Amino acid sequence: MTSQAMEGACAFAWRNYLLLHSGVSENDNRRSALYRYVTNLRDTGQSDFDLLQIAAVAYLKNLDELHDDRAARFAADRVLAECLGSRSAQPDTRL
Repeated sequence: MTSQAMEGACAFAWRNYLLLHSGVSENDNRRSALYRYVTNLRDTGQSDFDLLQIAAVAYLKNLDELHDDRAARFAADRVLAECLGSRSAQPDTRL
């Protein structure tokens, strides 16, 4: 499932990115950078589809704003950490 979650998160983020940026080619370098970033997250054990989506969208947004891969990764990792923190702060309501 982790590969499917990764692929789905990348596809979701890239599809939405293209909707907002009509002049960007389907094969733009940012797409491969996105896949590298999300693959790295998966390799470190992150497999939650929702969190991978959030991180992927945050990465692309920050890549555009910061124009630097390392800074975009750091900013997206910070967003991911905040999401993980808010999830752990919520009580588990499952039976």
